[in-house]
Amino acid sequence: MTLTWSLKRQLMFIGVFVLFLGTLGYMVISPIVNRLPTCEDGRQNGDEQGVDCGGSCALVCLYQVDQVSILWSRAFEVVPGRYNAVAYLENHNPTSAIRKIKYRFRFADEDNIYIGMREGETLVPPSAKFAVFEPALDFGNSAPVYVTFEFLETPVWVKAPEDRMRDINILVSEVTLENEATDPRLSAKIKNDSLFIVPDIDVVTLLYDENGNAISASRTYVEELKRGESKEITFTWPQGFKETIIAKEIIPMYDIFMANLK
Repeated sequence: MTLTWSLKRQLMFIGVFVLFLGTLGYMVISPIVNRLPTCEDGRQNGDEQGVDCGGSCALVCLYQVDQVSILWSRAFEVVPGRYNAVAYLENHNPTSAIRKIKYRFRFADEDNIYIGMREGETLVPPSAKFAVFEPALDFGNSAPVYVTFEFLETPVWVKAPEDRMRDINILVSEVTLENEATDPRLSAKIKNDSLFIVPDIDVVTLLYDENGNAISASRTYVEELKRGESKEITFTWPQGFKETIIAKEIIPMYDIFMANLK
């Protein structure tokens, strides 16, 4: 069959159009198909050990970490009818942290009847025992005898920066407790023994009796510790302790990711 000139021209136009569509499709699809793996593409690729986690990604896969242990949770009376609550926990993961996670305290009286709750957010430092502190709790005429603590969401674990893990050292020394039976006052020195500047440090203290039971707690705040800087910190209580204090534990809490060199 002999093609007419007009038919040849139509076929040529169709061929050019098909070629144009093919080129355009390749330009659109190729970057998607051939793009390099990232830690934010919603797929397990590259050296990832899960979807956007593990390997060189900042996020740690859930199966790679141990759960945080809740060692105990209690309420301590500060004055009649007013309490502080503390949960004492341990992160067993040496290089993984949680920057923010929601939690809940629940309280019940001596008959195990629910009397209230308190919710908040905390960080989880890498490889450490730490305390979650909630102050100024009032339950009316009820007293919190049973206290439970739980996290309210799936944790987002991240790798702690190796340089900060290696170099930052917050030291506590010169711990002194005075007037414990009448007007307790605990003082100490906190020092940043590193080249990093560490901001926003919550400091919790726990006091123990001769049997190793925590009998009271308090909290203070240090806005910033510059490199090599020391500061005095104090904790006070409005009434004396009935038990003899045998041991004191002071726990600095800070976001290791916020520490910087400038």
